[in-house]
Amino acid sequence: MGATETALVKQDKDSFINQLKDIYEHSTWLAEALYEQRDTLTKHPDGIRVAVTQAMHDIVEAADHSTQLALLRAHPDLAGKAALAGELTDASTSEQAGAGLDQLTPPELERFLALNFSYHDKFGFPFIMAVKGATKDQILEGFEARLPNDVATEFRRALNEVHKIAGFRLAALPNALWGK
Repeated sequence: MGATETALVKQDKDSFINQLKDIYEHSTWLAEALYEQRDTLTKHPDGIRVAVTQAMHDIVEAADHSTQLALLRAHPDLAGKAALAGELTDASTSEQAGAGLDQLTPPELERFLALNFSYHDKFGFPFIMAVKGATKDQILEGFEARLPNDVATEFRRALNEVHKIAGFRLAALPNALWGK
């Protein structure tokens, strides 16, 4: 089934960007780049949602290393200072709460904060994991499993996790945007 004009591609530039700016955490630049491709989105044989998902992925993958690093650094620590201060995007707040990170005991929070520090100190960006459907124990296991990685391996893993998060966020957008 081919894509057709949808509410998303009919939006003015500001509305389009506002709708998609946090699909990839605090990355308005990505929504702006996608806006420039909006006419091609309607031609994808598998539909607009697939087209948007693939195009956003491709924009990230085509970005230079420093832009990708900035994208990773735009993500908050899991159960970190931004969460404690209430400074997360709505999507991040919901995702972390869904994993129970808003209900950590003091010892659990201390462990998360220590792991966040160790991870960030080693890799230079926050630990990123698509936490939808995960428990806090699974997230802690993820920290432990990934801390021994080298920087290149973990950079790639973090980008892959960012793409997963974006996929979840795109799937959560109202069907009306996709012409359904």
